[in-house]
Amino acid sequence: MPTVSDIMQQLEKLGTAQTRKTFARHGAPVDRMFGVKVGDLKPILKKLRGQQELAMQLYATGNSDAMYLAGLVADGSQMTKKQLNDWAKQASWYMIGEYTVPGVASESRVACELARKWIDAKQPSIASCGWATWSAIVATKPDEELDLREIQSLLDRVVKQIESAPNRVRYTMNAFVISVGTYVAPLLDRAKEAARKIGKVQVDVGNTACRVPLASDYIAKVESMNRVGRKRKTMKC
Repeated sequence: MPTVSDIMQQLEKLGTAQTRKTFARHGAPVDRMFGVKVGDLKPILKKLRGQQELAMQLYATGNSDAMYLAGLVADGSQMTKKQLNDWAKQASWYMIGEYTVPGVASESRVACELARKWIDAKQPSIASCGWATWSAIVATKPDEELDLREIQSLLDRVVKQIESAPNRVRYTMNAFVISVGTYVAPLLDRAKEAARKIGKVQVDVGNTACRVPLASDYIAKVESMNRVGRKRKTMKC
């Protein structure tokens, strides 16, 4: 049975200077990462599936690579509300806060409750996590399990608030509109309307090659492929 120490040693060996440099440009904490490519985590993941306590211990290290791996290993349905809140608060940069945490949070029975709370947070990183969690919820939950009126009201909220929202929150709000248009067929027209109204969303992505997708174009592409409403099994990747 591998220990946290064993895994941290593996991660350190897999880290590269180039990946550290890339992650740092995206906001990762330089002093708390080895710089491991996500693809290189997959062989380790296969050996750790189902080891919930080990996942919790990995996240607690505060090391970015270990935290991302922890999210792949963890089963969000087994996590308490406190644990999920702690993960959101401890997220060190957007890869963790907008991908890792929402991936596990969306598996929880309190996913919607947490998402509602997080989008109202004063701390932008928590608010971003909340919107990303909503995106994960609509992408993975059957439409009959969603409160479509609530999702519709969230679209209206994005339209009203996105221009004045903090930088990364604008990014995740835009992504939420895309997610609704992609995965919730009954709200396709409402998502298209919201996408038209918000137009091109401006987000400072720093010294990176990242681009903010135009929601209307993205949804139109999915619609042209007849893929609207096809749910995902998980948001973890």
